[in-house]
Amino acid sequence: MHDIGEAKLASTRRGFLISATRAGFAMALTLPQPGLAADTAAGAGTATPFEPTIWYEIDREGIVTVNIIRAEMGQHVGTALARIVADELEVDWPSVRLRHVDTDPQWGTMVTGGSWSVWQSFPYLSQAGAAGRLALIEEGAKLMRVGKAGCTARNGIVSGGGKSIGYADIVRRGQLARSYTADELKAMPIKPAAERRLIGLPASAIDIPAKTTGAARYGLDAQVPGMAYARPKLPPTRNGCRVTAIDDSAALGIPGYLKSLVLDDPSGTVPGWVVVCADSFVAASRAADLVKVTWASSPAATVSEADIQARGLKLITDMTGGSLVVEDAGVDSAFTAAKSTLERDYTTATVLHFQLEPLNALAFQKDGRWEIHTGNQWQSLILPTLATALAVPEAQVVMRTYLIGGGFGRRLNGDYAVPAALAAKALGRPVKLVWTRADDVRFDSPRSPSVQRLRMAFGTNGQVTGMQHHASAGWPTQVMFPAFMPKGQNREPYDPFAISGADHWYSVGAQRVRAVSNDLANSSFRPGWLRSVGPGWTNWALESFMDEAARAAGVDPLAFRLRLLGGSGKNGVGGAVRQAQVLQRAADKAGWGSKMPADTGLGIATTFGQERAMPTWCACVARVRVNRSSGVVKVEKLTVVVDAGTIVHPDGALAQVEGASLWGLSMALFEGTEFVNGQVRDTNLNTYTPLRMRDVPPMDIEFIASTAPPNGLGEPATTVVGPAIGNAIFAAAGVRLRHLPMRPADVLAALKAG
Repeated sequence: MHDIGEAKLASTRRGFLISATRAGFAMALTLPQPGLAADTAAGAGTATPFEPTIWYEIDREGIVTVNIIRAEMGQHVGTALARIVADELEVDWPSVRLRHVDTDPQWGTMVTGGSWSVWQSFPYLSQAGAAGRLALIEEGAKLMRVGKAGCTARNGIVSGGGKSIGYADIVRRGQLARSYTADELKAMPIKPAAERRLIGLPASAIDIPAKTTGAARYGLDAQVPGMAYARPKLPPTRNGCRVTAIDDSAALGIPGYLKSLVLDDPSGTVPGWVVVCADSFVAASRAADLVKVTWASSPAATVSEADIQARGLKLITDMTGGSLVVEDAGVDSAFTAAKSTLERDYTTATVLHFQLEPLNALAFQKDGRWEIHTGNQWQSLILPTLATALAVPEAQVVMRTYLIGGGFGRRLNGDYAVPAALAAKALGRPVKLVWTRADDVRFDSPRSPSVQRLRMAFGTNGQVTGMQHHASAGWPTQVMFPAFMPKGQNREPYDPFAISGADHWYSVGAQRVRAVSNDLANSSFRPGWLRSVGPGWTNWALESFMDEAARAAGVDPLAFRLRLLGGSGKNGVGGAVRQAQVLQRAADKAGWGSKMPADTGLGIATTFGQERAMPTWCACVARVRVNRSSGVVKVEKLTVVVDAGTIVHPDGALAQVEGASLWGLSMALFEGTEFVNGQVRDTNLNTYTPLRMRDVPPMDIEFIASTAPPNGLGEPATTVVGPAIGNAIFAAAGVRLRHLPMRPADVLAALKAG
């Protein structure tokens, strides 16, 4: 990563960590087209590292450095991606290093989200590794004066004809001039799964040592000489505000206070923002509390959560609007002819990110370019906005890469870099803008509240003949990247991240899926992508509804689902078989059908998240106990089974599913807020109450062994836990809850209502 200043370890958290250790503490998006570098040595041997493709280099000591374009935020993505390269390249794992690269057009789209990283990267990184191995074998054969056809590579050594030579020697002595076109790389054969020697096997994560010693650099660590610190002074609402007066007289007495800037933002990202600048963050923060700003606000200043939910309900009730994501022939006739129908509404509350590292960005101009130093998940999305805000060509803006202390989708929206850049431009010196926790939360890009209505038509003998799913929420893609929205079957665009999961694999006869943008949500705040995004609400409704439909049909919930996943229709081919397998396996492991103690029940749910084009099959059985006196729901165990194809980095995969499952539990029972007068009610962790350690249940997590291509893994388990818990509550206490989160008061009210 980019090093911008000398670290002062003794007085920082890094210094503490080192001292403690010594003391004994233990997308359909544009993908880059990788090509082989042509600039190799012309003489006897090369003095520069060998770069078979843009994705890695091998130096004269045999060290392999892999270029990582994905953001590292605790998920060990670099380790997984480097593992792909190293396996095909045939090198020893201890010789591999990571380089988290800065923005550059050669990398293509830089984005880390949607569980896309390994899924998208696996093909081209495998081919890149194979290309390097082939080039090294060819050159090694020349140096050994043997035929290349009889040579093989293993553990960084080329062998053949009774001779061997290491990669380091080949780089030092050889003339590595082999080149490949993009088409040749795409056609490059990779090893069969049986010959893999690194993928799928235990391995240490490369990023852990630096995080343990404190050497790892996060955006919050960025500093340059002469920089000013700043804290934002936020307007009443995210959109439509304008500063009408500012009084900083009380702040003038704060030592180190510089000035308060009213930002002029041509990009429209931060309307009405004031940035308070000082020589230290403490001074900037104290001054910001004293600066008085008067704003002309927008109508959003009076909006409540109830208003947003009511608007969503009105939108899904009006059948003339929205985008038809799925529209089979005969939906209406199936309901007209139905022997019986079932209709239910489900809602979810606003959910905040609350990542550990508050938002921050350091901006300054150097050598004719603007440098933005921060951790970010979607650099390619915010760079054009920064260029517009600064009134410069995009080529004059570079984003330096840092580790992220928690992203979860918040840093897909890079809005926080814009005020830092504008403040630096106005102040004429580097500015490091840091949010307090409350600042961060007030203008979070939260997961939107949602409203959904599901309907099912039954024919004779309880056969499902039709199904409808209508969903309305704020659409993050519509607000931040509308060009990425596809069109539905009625030619109306929709946000795929607000409806994924509703286009399920169950065979339900004629199916309709309709997505409706909640315009009030979109105008009141900036809807964001939060771990799992739309499936966090679509799967809550779908799997709760499947449970209700099973009971309405008088069928066991597991058997009902398996029956719908065993059909031969368009939703039952191929993938549904894998979904049925994880469902049955989870049920078997959890003892589905066994007798439970009083007020204790098992609930089941399944998903194919994250997206239909990248299905990761996941099933969960939750065992819960309901306290009828207090309404408290105790989760006694979670059993989760996942089929994600090839598991590249098993330890990282386990951590992903554990974290996703626990966040799903958190959003099911503990976590959520609401809008009051245009702002979220809870701005810190004293009132916003995510899952605590005391409430973490035992977890039994299993991955289905597979040699299929890897699919996304960061998010699916997030979406399957909530409905499994809701279904378990019904099994334990006979009450059905249809809103997330399900708090004790909701349980008591349902019990009282009978």
